[in-house]
Amino acid sequence: MQKRFTTQKALELIQSSASPCDSDGEDIDLQPDSDSELSSDEETLPLPKKRARLGSEPSETAKDGTVWREEQVGTHLHFTPIEPYATDGKPSAKARRSIRSRLKSFLCFITLDMLRSIQEWTTQHARHTEQLDLFMDLPELMAFISVIILRGVTKVPSLCDSWSANLGNPRIIATMDRNRFQDIMRHLCFDDMLTRSERAETDKFAAISDVWGSFVTNCIASYNPGRHITIDEQLFPSKTRCCFLHYIATKPDKLGIKFWVACDLKSKYICNVFPYLGKDPSRPSGERLSETVVMRLMEPFMDKGRTVTMDNFFTSLSLAQRLLSRKTTILGTVNKRRREIPESARQMDRTEFTTQVFSTTGATLTVYAPKRKKAVYVLSSMHSVVETEDTTKRKPNTVTQYNKTKCGVDVMDQMAREYSVCAGTRRWPVAVFYNMIDMAALNAHVLYQACIGVQERRVDFLVELAKELANSHEVGSDLTLPPGIRRSVQIAAMLAGLPLKLFH
Repeated sequence: MQKRFTTQKALELIQSSASPCDSDGEDIDLQPDSDSELSSDEETLPLPKKRARLGSEPSETAKDGTVWREEQVGTHLHFTPIEPYATDGKPSAKARRSIRSRLKSFLCFITLDMLRSIQEWTTQHARHTEQLDLFMDLPELMAFISVIILRGVTKVPSLCDSWSANLGNPRIIATMDRNRFQDIMRHLCFDDMLTRSERAETDKFAAISDVWGSFVTNCIASYNPGRHITIDEQLFPSKTRCCFLHYIATKPDKLGIKFWVACDLKSKYICNVFPYLGKDPSRPSGERLSETVVMRLMEPFMDKGRTVTMDNFFTSLSLAQRLLSRKTTILGTVNKRRREIPESARQMDRTEFTTQVFSTTGATLTVYAPKRKKAVYVLSSMHSVVETEDTTKRKPNTVTQYNKTKCGVDVMDQMAREYSVCAGTRRWPVAVFYNMIDMAALNAHVLYQACIGVQERRVDFLVELAKELANSHEVGSDLTLPPGIRRSVQIAAMLAGLPLKLFH
């Protein structure tokens, strides 16, 4: 006697590797019962394909082959984040030992050796262009920088107005004569002009690269940043004629020289910076510009557990994985058009204030809808769980954390612009020098407050710094000594902080 099974029952027996015969050895009849008959169309349809699964949640493969798993909001993800960097940013031990005044803090970045180089090349420029023997000692160069800083604090319509009776600044008038200031500015030079053309064949930044390189090295060596570092671009306004001038319509000044900047989030200290000079032949083939920039900026600060925040120009999954291999996590918005983004995350018609979470090896992708047809994509390798706030907007913690840490470079740039020394010039190395002074003064303010333990308004710090720089020129100006000896006395008195009346 044959046993009769329904189609569903028979399929279950086959899939469970059951024997095709029962215990009595009778054949199994796979014909359906009258109440479970299939139509001819249904019999020819193929079985539906099952979605690939990782664990218990459905997964999806992106265009570049990345496998994403959709997660429930609030559940712990399948990776353990690295141990975060535990301390806030602080000055290095060398900087803490040496800083006793505002001037010494500034000289941590614009060192005496750098000033001597500028002094030497400026004198050479005057001699070769106008056959002018422009004698300028080191204290006078520091007084020149003092005038530049004061012109940034007290804005006037033109250069001549800084020395006018009505609009002039008494400190500027007392520090340096206007004609002397213009003579130094006309011949200000930062490299050997006789070998520049040869060096410029391989280095577009040759006219100031040595001085700039020393400045960046000093920035890296003088401060240990905290856990959070922000990376972004800075456009320093300039209309000089050079091959790497950039136009960015979204920036306030639109035209200028672009710099890639890494800032400490809490103190706004400039940790690392370099200019964008166009296509770099040394960049590996196939590597994104954004990855090259981030890896170069973060190189001195990796392997410590820090987190770098960036916008969607930089953020990518491959960069997150490269940084994670160096014990550095990433947090940033990501462009939905990137190939690593899963297709189901690209849909725009979402319910307002909803969150969708995806995870892959070492990273999470949060898709949050602040409006009905708008979505924000945040990639993170620092969050092992994505939770939403108990508020009306129900923001996920990844979006909230990004909003708190994204503004480091923008705030730094805003602070620098408030008292910027930027002025009109036709020479791009001078424009870069202006930006260097802005950054050095900003970093010096951070170091001075951290080392001395006092809070001081930045404008007061700049005025006092300019005064200390000018004092180095005034000290010993009435002494009847040979120039070389007088210069040594001036520098020694400046660094010792001795009062002026001892030298009059």
